[in-house]
Amino acid sequence: MASLLGKIFGTRNDRELKRMRKVVVKVNEFTEATAALSDEQLREKTTEFKRRVTDGETLDAILPEAFAVCREASERALGLRHFDVQLIGGLTLHEGKIAEMRTGEGKTLVATLPSYLNALSGSPVHLVTVNDYLARRDAGWMGPLHEFLGLKVGFVVSGQSREEKAAAYDCDIVYGTNNEFGFDYLRDNMAVALEDKMQRDTAFAIVDEVDSILIDEARTPLIISGPTEDHSAVYKQVNLFIPQLKRAADVEDGEEKEEEEEEGHYTIDEKSRHLELNEVGHQLVESLLSKSGMLKEGDSLYSPANLNLLHHVLTGLRAHVMFFRDVDYIVQEKQVVLIDEHTGRTMPGRRLSEGLHQAIEAKEGVAIQTESQTLASTTFQNFFRLYDKLSGMTGTADTEAEEFHEIYALDVVLIPTNVDVHRDDMNDLIFLTQDEKFDAIADDIKTCLEKGAPILVGTASIETSEELSGLLEKKGIEHKVLNAKFHAKEAEIIAQAGRPGAVTIATNMAGRGTDIVLGGNFEVEVAAMDNPSEDDIAVRKTAWEERHKQVLDAGGLHVLGTERHESRRIDNQLRGRSGRQGDPGVSRFYLSLEDNLMRIFASDKVKSFMQALGMEKGEAIEHRMVSNAIEKAQRKVEGRNFDIRKQLLEYDDVANDQRQIVYQQRNTLLELEDFSELLVGLRSDVVNEVISDYIPPGSVWEQWDVAGLEQQLESEFNCTLAVQEWLDADDDLHEEPLRERIVADVQAGYEQKAAMVGAEMSRFEKHIMLQVLDQLWKEHLSAMDHLRQGIHLRAYASKNPKQEYKRESYGLFESMLDNFYREVITFLSKVQIKLEDAEALEQQRREEEAKKQIELRHEQATALLEEKPNKPTASFAPTTREGRKVGRNEACPCGSGKKYKQCHGKL
Repeated sequence: MASLLGKIFGTRNDRELKRMRKVVVKVNEFTEATAALSDEQLREKTTEFKRRVTDGETLDAILPEAFAVCREASERALGLRHFDVQLIGGLTLHEGKIAEMRTGEGKTLVATLPSYLNALSGSPVHLVTVNDYLARRDAGWMGPLHEFLGLKVGFVVSGQSREEKAAAYDCDIVYGTNNEFGFDYLRDNMAVALEDKMQRDTAFAIVDEVDSILIDEARTPLIISGPTEDHSAVYKQVNLFIPQLKRAADVEDGEEKEEEEEEGHYTIDEKSRHLELNEVGHQLVESLLSKSGMLKEGDSLYSPANLNLLHHVLTGLRAHVMFFRDVDYIVQEKQVVLIDEHTGRTMPGRRLSEGLHQAIEAKEGVAIQTESQTLASTTFQNFFRLYDKLSGMTGTADTEAEEFHEIYALDVVLIPTNVDVHRDDMNDLIFLTQDEKFDAIADDIKTCLEKGAPILVGTASIETSEELSGLLEKKGIEHKVLNAKFHAKEAEIIAQAGRPGAVTIATNMAGRGTDIVLGGNFEVEVAAMDNPSEDDIAVRKTAWEERHKQVLDAGGLHVLGTERHESRRIDNQLRGRSGRQGDPGVSRFYLSLEDNLMRIFASDKVKSFMQALGMEKGEAIEHRMVSNAIEKAQRKVEGRNFDIRKQLLEYDDVANDQRQIVYQQRNTLLELEDFSELLVGLRSDVVNEVISDYIPPGSVWEQWDVAGLEQQLESEFNCTLAVQEWLDADDDLHEEPLRERIVADVQAGYEQKAAMVGAEMSRFEKHIMLQVLDQLWKEHLSAMDHLRQGIHLRAYASKNPKQEYKRESYGLFESMLDNFYREVITFLSKVQIKLEDAEALEQQRREEEAKKQIELRHEQATALLEEKPNKPTASFAPTTREGRKVGRNEACPCGSGKKYKQCHGKL
């Protein structure tokens, strides 16, 4: 019915093409005007277009004239002129759709139209290719066209330095591979300074071979990972002295601790499973670490360089006092296996994050397993959906139109060929065994060679190509084998695969992006010659024309498929290597019942049926009904693969939302210069959260744990406050004013320390915040990986694994953000600048002040001399101290209670 209605009213694709042809007519109206322009005038059109766009004119409004200018520039710079169907392809890409264009229709040239038009807006255009060779080739091939029009062209490939990539991304049009664009996006979001970022905004991307990149490679996520440093020795050393640490006695409400009860090194909040070292514990740990050589003599456990060491100590302590054998875990086959606290069942394969599992392994004396750590990750699906506008082009997209629309909101437009296709697509031949199939292929190759036709043999795997290559060697047939290891070499061999009698065995994906020209690629031959004369070129041209005619007489390129692929689209790609630009060609697929696709989806009844027909060894069946059955099997596999990709995306969408929040937070931190306002808000929230643990909101004073609050404030914020004395002295000090006073005092203590450091404090704060955020994000990614691996088991409990994953990952993310705020505030509160660091900072400050003073004096002297050259300059008064000098061992005037030499006397 749909087919009948399409014939009567036309398909949606026909209506789209009809609309676009009207635009092509408008483009052609500018042909004479642009042809009359000089090169300089044509180049000035780019400046005019940019001005018009800046003034508010839309890209659609200037499209016809811009396309006409680009086509004229292409003819002058490259000697290539866009066909009308290529203009339709360019319009399709500009509108954010996928253009399906047959092989040889000039997709690389088509992309210059929308890339030129969209670059006029000032935002970069990214052209995405499948390998480094094509990125370099296309940038070098199409670059002269854009440069002729005044635009800059660059390319990004693997192996480039950060400076080279940054320069490339600064261009108007950037060619590169999908992997490099994706990894550079992740690298940019790991940068520690704004100047380290390479990419600009993600405005417009044109994806070449869009089906390969957005579908075939979508199942594999992009992951930047690195082996975590082998800290097994650190875990073991820390584990040795952990038993020497004792828990401080708990304080009951209203009780005072006896001196002997105060002895202890850490406190535990069992409700929140939180653990903190007290001052005595810090001193003991620093002493033990110094003796073991893990901490330099006189170094502080809270210095920035020792942040990881402190983490190891706290993790080891948690492993000893908060996780118990045969309760939280068991040791099975010399491995620590976790126990589910709800079901009591073991959870093999699951590991605790943040190094806690390794600390337990050290505690139990089993082998400590090192793990690779995910530093950053995303999927191609979510990466390319970041672009404001996305489009693509390929020879085969229509079979996956539903997936493109559902996942990327991309519509597929079938672009007609410039010349009608004359390829003969023959029915499949089905054999009983694989050996029979290979023998038939070899015989067919001999027949084609007798005619002088070039042959391309497509295989689904490297293993099959090597097996077939061995058979052809035995039969004495000269051939070349391609695989996916050397892209540049592939392109060179594919370029000459159209010579008479050339036999090329390649995987189905090999050579995409390079046309097979009948008779061989004449341009490649000329490019390989050293300073050829016109006579040399003429001789080569004559020889090529003879070869070209010989191949045409032999029926063009013969494509032989050794088996059907899982996807019809990839079979169509292989067929599309033949019949370029109206050339003749032949294609046929050879199958056997031993092929994976036939073995899985064709039942034994089919084999019995074929044998019942009396088929003998070497005979084949050729029938459209069998081909249709195979196509139906391919549809099943395509549907299954679509479900896999869709499921991957649904899970990654959860992580992607979190990823965007973290990356946005990172960018905010990188852009900020002054963190004081941000930290004031964070500190208020964190301190209030701590207060709420001991003074529940809205509670009566009998429920308050004031002693515990005083101890926690000193432990977390290095702030000694006599809260109980405040309450005793002021009966009107209720919960809200008490909170405000505590927050104000903690804030004042930090500001006092920050004032001592000066301007350097802001840079230090940024460094710490980025370091803590990156560390927690890495640990969160690891926890998400572990959660993802076992979440499918929730289905056995009649729960939806996806919903469970969303719920639990949200809880993990909230916990990560809370930890981020708390760790940042706690660390900044505890950090102490060593005397030598302070002296170095002060010396640096003095030098800067001296430099400014010298510059100031020089300016003053110059001004005075210019005004009154014969009058001496004014003298500068010496610095005098107000009040008496404070002794180093006297109490500091600031009122801190410390000696002057230990307080303001340090600086």
